[in-house]
Amino acid sequence: MTMIGQSSIFIEMLRQISKMARCDVPVLIEGETGTGKELVARAIHYGSARHESPFIPVNCGAIPDMLIENELFGHKRGAYTDARSDDPGLITHARHGSLFLDEVDALSPKAQVVLLRFLQDQLYRPLGGTHSFSADVRVIVASNANLDKLAKQGLFRLDLLFRLKIMYLKLPPLRERQGDAKLLADYFLQACAQRFGFGEKKLHSETLAWLDEYYWPGNIRELENLICREYLLEDGAIIRVKSPDFDAIERRTGTERRQSALISKVFNEAKSHAIAEFEQCYLSEALAQTQGNVTKAAKLAGKERRAFGKLLKKYGMDKQFYCSLTL
Repeated sequence: MTMIGQSSIFIEMLRQISKMARCDVPVLIEGETGTGKELVARAIHYGSARHESPFIPVNCGAIPDMLIENELFGHKRGAYTDARSDDPGLITHARHGSLFLDEVDALSPKAQVVLLRFLQDQLYRPLGGTHSFSADVRVIVASNANLDKLAKQGLFRLDLLFRLKIMYLKLPPLRERQGDAKLLADYFLQACAQRFGFGEKKLHSETLAWLDEYYWPGNIRELENLICREYLLEDGAIIRVKSPDFDAIERRTGTERRQSALISKVFNEAKSHAIAEFEQCYLSEALAQTQGNVTKAAKLAGKERRAFGKLLKKYGMDKQFYCSLTL
């Protein structure tokens, strides 16, 4: 695990990482894509008292909504049709260590409630199980999007954000780390030489000149991919790379990406998607406000209990998840 840099903002980041490693509480890491959020999460874990225990990374965007409990809490044999044996789940795998939830902003309203309930007392029960277990795990989460903004837009639970943001670290983009791009480029060149065996190569002075001027929308990952590609394509010992066209770069925030995703759908499909997202958020909030009491939640929503119950069934939302939530 190598972190490369000498800029003042990078050194300050290392200082914060060292402090957070000593504090056994949840950590929220935010930063643009490619800034090294998982690497920082690993640094926090391996610098902590939990360093001899597992570090378990999970991409929240890759977990289907209906499987979130199964992935986190595991299941007992016979819990559902294909459950032919016990599965301990990710929280058990991360016992005494750290659970890293990447792209936490991708969690659905239902999944957010599941995580919130777990964070309240670190108790969980495997699917099909009859007993709850106490977890000993540190939760570290990361997001490309600004969770404060998402919370204000009603796209992320504010109470969950409060529990995750006990420690907070905003990673600087590469363009703000003056001088670090050259150090990273040199490190990636050496790594390529060791991996591919095509000999040592260096960047041309003209290429080095624009590294700190380029915007780097993909940050360190973009730089690494660029160096790797040019290393493999260059037959000589000197690599000359033309500066990318700044005007061709389009940066998008998380919200803009979602808007773009909607535009890519036909109108009726996009409308249905937006309505479904709103309904799930609304149902989740109503159940949370009433601690899972469907009758009270339906009254709060101004709907008949039967109609409210149909909506819950439509989205597979279980009132039991909300019974012990503390608002």
